[in-house]
Amino acid sequence: MVMGMSSTWGKGETNNNNNNNGNYDYSFKVLLIGDSGVGKSSLLLSFISNSNKDLQDLSPTIGVDFKIKLLTVGGKRLKLTIWDTAGQERFGTLISSYYRGAHGIILVYDVTRRETFTNLSEIWAKEVELYSTNQDCVKILVGNKVDKEGERAVSREEGMALAQGHKSLFLECSAKKRENVQQCFKELTLKILDIPSLLEKGSAVVKRQILKQKHRGGQVSRSGNCCS
Repeated sequence: MVMGMSSTWGKGETNNNNNNNGNYDYSFKVLLIGDSGVGKSSLLLSFISNSNKDLQDLSPTIGVDFKIKLLTVGGKRLKLTIWDTAGQERFGTLISSYYRGAHGIILVYDVTRRETFTNLSEIWAKEVELYSTNQDCVKILVGNKVDKEGERAVSREEGMALAQGHKSLFLECSAKKRENVQQCFKELTLKILDIPSLLEKGSAVVKRQILKQKHRGGQVSRSGNCCS
């Protein structure tokens, strides 16, 4: 177990290239799930980008997208691979592979659309229970679009109650205003770092990556000797 990590949160960098040469201590897979239009992609881009233009030019997600964020927390370098889907049933064939091996899951609803909140229990939480392969996977329930307070259809108290019922963390935010977005990923990541089984799985991913790189290097070397 990594000690003392709950008190620090380092600045990160974004990298969309999946080959990061193993320069990290832990690799964690994080999912964004919820209905279409709740702001999952905006939440992700607000976290990884410093430009408001990226949020303004955002197009609906088609299929599956992912971003990589490198963070230093408590002296440990982390790689977060954050997966985002369209949230539409026609992509159901991706479900099992999407959930497999996830260390953290962010369940997002729109506080101005009650049906997106209802669907967290009726659809998304059931999928997590059915397909998640990490028993200790950390979940956080996020109510997005609190910047539209006058249109609110789901109270904060209702969100907290649902999160408690599903043993999840809870936070309200505004991806558009960048309110509580960093806090969302911070709380999720620090909670993952507090769970020994997830730390073990996260380090195992890194070790496998290093072994693959060494294997590739060995293949190149043997090939070179053969042809020299």
